[in-house]
Amino acid sequence: MSGGMVAGKTVLVTGASRGIGRATVEVLHREGAHVVLHYGNDKDSAQATADWLGDRVKLVQGDLRYPAERLRVWRDAAAWRDGIDVLVNNAGGWLASELDDEDSWQRGWQANYELNLLAPADLCREAILGFRTRSGGIIINVTSRSAHRGDDAEHLAHGAAKGGLLALTKGIARGYAEENVLAYAVAPGRVATDISRAHPAPASLPLGEVTPPEDVAEAIAFLASGRSRHATGATIDITGGDYVR
Repeated sequence: MSGGMVAGKTVLVTGASRGIGRATVEVLHREGAHVVLHYGNDKDSAQATADWLGDRVKLVQGDLRYPAERLRVWRDAAAWRDGIDVLVNNAGGWLASELDDEDSWQRGWQANYELNLLAPADLCREAILGFRTRSGGIIINVTSRSAHRGDDAEHLAHGAAKGGLLALTKGIARGYAEENVLAYAVAPGRVATDISRAHPAPASLPLGEVTPPEDVAEAIAFLASGRSRHATGATIDITGGDYVR
């Protein structure tokens, strides 16, 4: 597709075997991008998406909990088409950190730190270094409404990590704008993914439904287009009116 919003761009989407990530890959591909579909362990789902889309898709596997794997994922993705134009840090997890259980507390904080903050931070670093050879690029970090309001009592670490990711996004926008590096955040609320299906939605959602992942994907694709450069540093809340700042 030659006339799409991101035609010709090479985009790495992490955590793209299902949910928001998979929807993002599909929308970006529809809009003409070459998409690197990263997945952790769900190879069948990732391969099914790639087979359905056809050309302009590359699969890259890696466990982003580990620094060496993050670096390998970036290098494998960048080698496909001699660099990455857009990084979408979508991979993450809603990981518990129960206050009443010391082991759960410690494990939860460490796991959230590694997957929800340090992994995207390391990939942001690689992206910025790579963008310097390409006259700039775009970073889109998927945070959460929890980054603004905090999360529930069993997921304090998740909210804190997502808040850190939001601050990182703003810092990149401020610190690297002169190098034509743009950084945006999208902050979904409850989205119709595997996680949300296991936790019933409240009946009072303003739009009367849980946010479809495609709504988040459409916003990401627009930001990836670079059509609103001066919005760099901004956060787009995608909550169906459930959480309004």
